[in-house]
Amino acid sequence: MKRILTLSVLAAAVLATGCTRIETGEVGVRVGFDKQVQSGELLPGSFNQSIIGEVLTFPIKDVNVTLNDMTPVAKDNSTMKDFDAVVVYNINPQQVSELYATKNKSFHAEFKGDTYVMYNYIVQNARNAIYKAARKYEALDMADARSDMENFIKEEIVRNLAEEKLDGSISISQVLIRNIVPADSVVASANELVKAKNEFKTEEVKVATARKRNESMQANPMAIPLLMAEAQAEAMRKLPDAIANFKGQTLVINGVVTPTVQTNGK
Repeated sequence: MKRILTLSVLAAAVLATGCTRIETGEVGVRVGFDKQVQSGELLPGSFNQSIIGEVLTFPIKDVNVTLNDMTPVAKDNSTMKDFDAVVVYNINPQQVSELYATKNKSFHAEFKGDTYVMYNYIVQNARNAIYKAARKYEALDMADARSDMENFIKEEIVRNLAEEKLDGSISISQVLIRNIVPADSVVASANELVKAKNEFKTEEVKVATARKRNESMQANPMAIPLLMAEAQAEAMRKLPDAIANFKGQTLVINGVVTPTVQTNGK
């Protein structure tokens, strides 16, 4: 009895350590001891022995492909300083085994024990679509065209999948552009242009004001004499201070030469 109990415990331990459970959102594929990929997928929730051969797990639902630090060239031939995006794709659960067995291994990616089937393939297609989309817009217009660019990138990837007859195996659910940064030189040029436009508008206002004042003066014959009288009155109001602060030898006031006397070295 004791021996049976011991064997039962050992068997339970072997089963516990020699089984792989397929989690929700992924499927499994069995690889035999001969390294051949067996047809058919192992469904979520199932326990599958991995003592003989190997069980690979494949996340298939909402797989995020992150593309950071890209530098596409814009329509104005400037190179973007930074461009970051995320592409979300899903794999048809019934196509996992075939894709893994028949497609180039470089198309897949390994991460923390899971195999992301066709991950690298999506990365390359997404990069190509992003660089193509960037060529359609000026660097400073991309931020405003974010939604249009996302749609274009998604459509471009879907079109490529259809051409490769993979549209029944892979679906693109979403494209998100997270960051768009033009080159520093482009931003600096834009700021200088805004500054120049503002200065031009200021000068336009000054010219328009002067023109209206001139038209007003021409329309009123008394305007010029009145302005001259105001200027003379203002000059006379400032005359005492001007005389007091004068440092020369003579003053000319209304055409009359007036000598000045300095005392105590002043």
